[in-house]
Amino acid sequence: MRIPVSLLAVVLAAAVIPDLPAQVPGSVGAPGRPRPNVVVVLVDDMGWGDFSCFGNTAARTPNIDRLAAEGLRFSQFYVASPICSPSRAGISTGQYPHRWRITSFLNNRAENEARGMAQWLDPRAPMLARILRDAGYATGHFGKWHLGGQRDVGDAPLIADYGFDRSLTNFEGLGPRVLPLLDARDGSPPRRHALGSDTLGRGEIAWADRDAVTTRFVDAAVGFIREAAAGGKPFYVNLWPDDVHSPFFPPAALRGDGAKRTLYHAVLERMDAQLAPLFDEIRGTPGLRENTLVLVCSDNGPEDGAGSAGPFRGTKVMLYEGGVRSPLVVWGPGFIPAGRAGSWNRSSVLAAIDLAPSLLALAGVRPPEGVAFDGEALPRVLAGEAGESRRGPLFFRRPPDRGAYYGVANLPDLAVRHGRWKLLCEYDGSGAELYDLESDPGETRDLAARHPEETARLQTSLLEWHRAMPPDNGATYRPSPAKGKKKQG
Repeated sequence: MRIPVSLLAVVLAAAVIPDLPAQVPGSVGAPGRPRPNVVVVLVDDMGWGDFSCFGNTAARTPNIDRLAAEGLRFSQFYVASPICSPSRAGISTGQYPHRWRITSFLNNRAENEARGMAQWLDPRAPMLARILRDAGYATGHFGKWHLGGQRDVGDAPLIADYGFDRSLTNFEGLGPRVLPLLDARDGSPPRRHALGSDTLGRGEIAWADRDAVTTRFVDAAVGFIREAAAGGKPFYVNLWPDDVHSPFFPPAALRGDGAKRTLYHAVLERMDAQLAPLFDEIRGTPGLRENTLVLVCSDNGPEDGAGSAGPFRGTKVMLYEGGVRSPLVVWGPGFIPAGRAGSWNRSSVLAAIDLAPSLLALAGVRPPEGVAFDGEALPRVLAGEAGESRRGPLFFRRPPDRGAYYGVANLPDLAVRHGRWKLLCEYDGSGAELYDLESDPGETRDLAARHPEETARLQTSLLEWHRAMPPDNGATYRPSPAKGKKKQG
């Protein structure tokens, strides 16, 4: 379907929360139905092909696989960026993170400024958690944050300032946190891995073996859910583990030959096991099983040499499919029709920025006046009741510090996915690459020369979007050689 450039403003307009049809499972259209609980599990640096239910044969993730067998898998789910902080901003706000000048991972103060970025996500952003809390939800964040309060940025807002009643995070946020101890492989004492967080104050700090940090987050989340349920309140919970972000420190018994991919698979399997008590709590608690949605996805593609992007080209930091396409598992027996449980939606194109308006629609909660989402409300797709795709295009801009990475020079600056087509190009529109993702999901055949009209149309809309977003320093930023490129992100 072609969208004239004159309609681009309509495409970029706010997603309107629709009137929910009565047949949407679990919606407020069902008489007497309480508002749904929501749990979002956002895994750090995990590839599209890393869950065994998405084809991984080198590692097993039975607890995620069980969710998929009882729920839905989505093949064409996109995050907002191929790197951490902007991806997390997109899933939290339903907006392009570029609007808030979060375009790469938040680093120290000087690096953020050099890259043309904000120091933290502006608390005025339309946070899904805050909107739900204002509607009566109990809200909790447990796990990596990375939207402010890291390195030497100790004056960032607390997680509570974004609409969360309770939080427990790691060294990428403020407030109560659990910091990892890295078990030395030579038998020497474990070392603390804080990246400066232990000097920032503003929250109680506990230390735990790197391998046990996710267990701490899960325990905190389960306790929070029990309190909310006992108080008769619906809950929204983020559980954001970072096990599969390097450095990889599985238990000694699981380290095998010590190769990077071996260690990665070990922490992936260990994370899956650590998440099990959370899933079991919801599945086994009367009143929660039939009224809770659990969503599991990744924040970006895999680190080179670690996870797998499946059949897709590229990795973390790249705008090719492997960098921005994520697995998505949705579980909710009370929402997904029995005949759809265990199915794999391979056709619907949807994005992390669509989750906020979609979840609000399922909850029957309208955003405050003046809030405009870039995402579209697709509640019936999430519930397995429909197979359509988002109508408008999806736009991407590379992180300003990632013009070349993992040995790949001149990575494309911009990308757009619309319908079957994916276009990548430079900031000025040059160097266009066009791919038909229906016939070539691996982006192996550049069709720009064969389809000049399609290329021009997508170039025009992509450049309009790019120029409408606040600029960063992607065209001029050069990292300091002394600092290198191996940074937490």
